[in-house]
Amino acid sequence: MLNDLYYLNLLNKMANLEYLKNLNDSQKEAVLYISGPLLIVAGAGSGKTRVLTSRIAHILKENKAFPNQILSVTFTNKAAREMQIRVSKILDNKEVGLPWLGTFHSICAKILRRHAKAVNLNQNFTIIDQDDQLRLIKSICNAENIDVKKISPNFIISLINKWKNLGWYPDDVVLKKSENFEKNLLKIYKIYQEKLTDLNACDFGDLILHCVSIFEKNQDINEMYSKNFKYILVDEYQDTNFIQSKWLKLLTKSHNNICCVGDDDQSIYSWRGAEIKNFLEFDKMFTNTKIIRLEENYRSSQNILNVASELISNNENRLGKKLNSNQNQGELVNLNCFKNGKDEAIHISKTLENQISKKYKLNNVAILVRAIFQTREFEERFLKIGLPYRILGGVKFYERTEIKDCIAYLRIVYQDKDDLAFERVVNVPKRSVGYTSIKIISEYAKQNSLPLEKSAKNLISFNKIKPKTKIGLNSFLNLLNKWRNDYFNKKINHVKLLQIILDESGYSLSLKNKKDLENENRLENIKELLNAMKEFDNLESFLEHVSLATSVDNDWDGEKVNLMTIHASKGLEFDAVFLPGWEEGLFPHQKSIDEKGQHGLEEERRLAYVGITRAKHEVYISFSLNRFYQGDWIDSISSRFVDELPEKYVKKINNYEREEEEIFEFNQDLENEEDNYRSPGWLRYQKRLK
Repeated sequence: MLNDLYYLNLLNKMANLEYLKNLNDSQKEAVLYISGPLLIVAGAGSGKTRVLTSRIAHILKENKAFPNQILSVTFTNKAAREMQIRVSKILDNKEVGLPWLGTFHSICAKILRRHAKAVNLNQNFTIIDQDDQLRLIKSICNAENIDVKKISPNFIISLINKWKNLGWYPDDVVLKKSENFEKNLLKIYKIYQEKLTDLNACDFGDLILHCVSIFEKNQDINEMYSKNFKYILVDEYQDTNFIQSKWLKLLTKSHNNICCVGDDDQSIYSWRGAEIKNFLEFDKMFTNTKIIRLEENYRSSQNILNVASELISNNENRLGKKLNSNQNQGELVNLNCFKNGKDEAIHISKTLENQISKKYKLNNVAILVRAIFQTREFEERFLKIGLPYRILGGVKFYERTEIKDCIAYLRIVYQDKDDLAFERVVNVPKRSVGYTSIKIISEYAKQNSLPLEKSAKNLISFNKIKPKTKIGLNSFLNLLNKWRNDYFNKKINHVKLLQIILDESGYSLSLKNKKDLENENRLENIKELLNAMKEFDNLESFLEHVSLATSVDNDWDGEKVNLMTIHASKGLEFDAVFLPGWEEGLFPHQKSIDEKGQHGLEEERRLAYVGITRAKHEVYISFSLNRFYQGDWIDSISSRFVDELPEKYVKKINNYEREEEEIFEFNQDLENEEDNYRSPGWLRYQKRLK
């Protein structure tokens, strides 16, 4: 591994050093190479944190720099704290002060405090959070007569953040002719920045952008910091964006001793501004770069790594590596096919109860989905059988804001005395029925022992409601009467009822008009709610089900299965991992391919790689032949990623369970099977089994 004679001799010389003893050869080389740019390609579970901390300890032990001459950048405060503890432990458990160890934002904030006047701020400037951003954007929109119902303030914030990640102040933004919509928002960005200056404030994007601006316009300041930082270390480099990379480049002018650690195969955050080319083109940005690959995995069995490696090898834009496990060969990766998503959830729950729970603690088991709406079927099943679970990085399905809004609408239609439901949706979407109006209605209701709806009707008839509020309130009450009439006179069923409510109330339109990822996810969740409703005969039985589902104790004692998106699982590890829903359009997600083409497909494949490599011992991949999606049954085609799994390391399960729990053999004669079982996904899977 160590071809360089110098480093081989150095290794021999330092063989007895305690912090090197438990490192493999590649890790040792990465620790000892401290003269020039270094890119450490650290595969999943390869001990990159140990390498980084050992490297800092080595620099300090060898007196190559003082603690304040080391800049170490992490992506989370948690990672920074962990690194601080580990370095202190290596250095004889002494508390070592590393003043420049932290996140991009925390370090930039420290620099900016010292040089705030260079960007027209005072030293005591305020750093505003996302809520403050939202309020400021809303106030600007109101002042500029921009309808926030049509343009989501969250979308405006995400666009501003995007521009800042690209290093653009308002005057730097260059728009294409096709981006006329964004031209109107550029004006808001300009006003927003002016307001921030007036408030002596900045947002998180400004922290880095301002620092870069200071360095570029003040060479003396840039030189002071670049000379001071003899060594720069960066964790999770594959997740950096343009402005972060530019900031690092400016700080390496004097010494050029930068060490970046990451894994291009785990670059999955382009939607947050991360640019994988920072990693792939590191050697172009920093001349004479040395690349060291950490390929020994300390987490997963070899079969899991073989499957993950074979899958990711289909990506063209990668540096490439081959992971080897220090463990045994392990279990084959399981691949299963199901009739539909419900059967998939039933089978996985049985596997958890009958097999997995006997080998591992449920806390160490995870179900990783591509899209958050997929959790619904699993939650329904787990609630039914009493299997405890938690949602990590998200909210349980029936506790999500949009779902609670929909349920409240259904409740007030079903029961006109449901004050809680009335209060929740009377002004959702906005109908000019504000807090003061609701308070007046509530006080009248209390005084007269009436439900809120009846109180509202009385106050309108007595002209006790302001004209503008009266219009909105009347509209809402009339809609309630119409919906009740349609449902209770059996003109529509409970599913159609919700669809009409969402349409006529303006709720769906309010989400569709606000162009951001959050609202897109909300629409997906509502569609999944409609799917769930179809499993019940009427509104009463569905509402009873929801009531029971939400009343379950959220703090079950003991072990819980982890439910989360694959994105949320990055950096975590589990004994066993389930990866359901490997179907075209869902995974890889069609939107990602439509918007980013080949780059989108490769990021989806990296996401699959991340999912597989979360597992230590067992992986269960599955897909469905049919899935109820957006109100219709669709014939699914198994994901192209299924075809890319190496058969040598995969165990195909040659049966699936009907809803009636019957066993269906894959090798049955298709001629005798019902048409609805002969989907493209079915035929594709049959072909692979032969």
